[in-house]
Amino acid sequence: MYRFLLSRQWVILTLLTLVLIPTMVELGFWQLHRHEHRVAQNELIAGNLRARPVPVDGITSPGHTVPRADYWRRVTATGTYDTAHEVVVRRRTDADDQVGFHVLTPLVMDDGRAVLVNRGWVPFAADQQAFPEVPAAPKGEVTVTGRLKADETTAGSGIKDLSGLPPRQVMLINSEQQAKALSRPVLGGYIEQSEPVPAGPKPQLVPEPEADSIGPHMAYAVQWWLFAAAVPFGWFVLVRREKRDRAAAAESGAGDGAPAEPATADA
Repeated sequence: MYRFLLSRQWVILTLLTLVLIPTMVELGFWQLHRHEHRVAQNELIAGNLRARPVPVDGITSPGHTVPRADYWRRVTATGTYDTAHEVVVRRRTDADDQVGFHVLTPLVMDDGRAVLVNRGWVPFAADQQAFPEVPAAPKGEVTVTGRLKADETTAGSGIKDLSGLPPRQVMLINSEQQAKALSRPVLGGYIEQSEPVPAGPKPQLVPEPEADSIGPHMAYAVQWWLFAAAVPFGWFVLVRREKRDRAAAAESGAGDGAPAEPATADA
């Protein structure tokens, strides 16, 4: 009755079904894990943004790798901007996804150590190889409040080629790289400035990360699991349909081959 399942076509279809089911289940769990990671990250962001600012040199130091638990931690730093070693970071976007630069200025503290401060976004100059027009950093001693971020690396960013850049332009914000240029100790990580707000429209401060959006990952997980459930159901429907069609064809063939009834002579 179901011998057709041994045909080449049905063997391939059945094997494909057996492969698709665990694959879709696994994809559902992958999306679930992404959802859980996003929820945990949102909780971390929200908690660190609510916390009272602490001195930056209390939680990081030269050569220190900022752990994930301290990402977006609100910190303060007091010192004097070293504008002679100010650089801009290429390929950065603003809130409207316009590509430009981030302005990275070292802030030298009283003990001689420096911390990198991302003062915000500025647009490209007419010549993208030229140094853009950057509003001057405040003079004298200033206190900056912002969010602590980890050093950017080639492994984490996917950016491999860091050579051939115009003067005072970099691709990554990295304290060790800038320490070599400054010839002074630089605290690990950097500050993404939130206060004070610049007097003019530029630099445009980097907005806070979203801490309330969980994304569509849970919906995608449910969709994959529904697909996984639909595959065997669809296979079963196709089998029943094939069985019905074969039975109908067999009955039709038997009817076509039956002997005709003898004709009755008219009286």
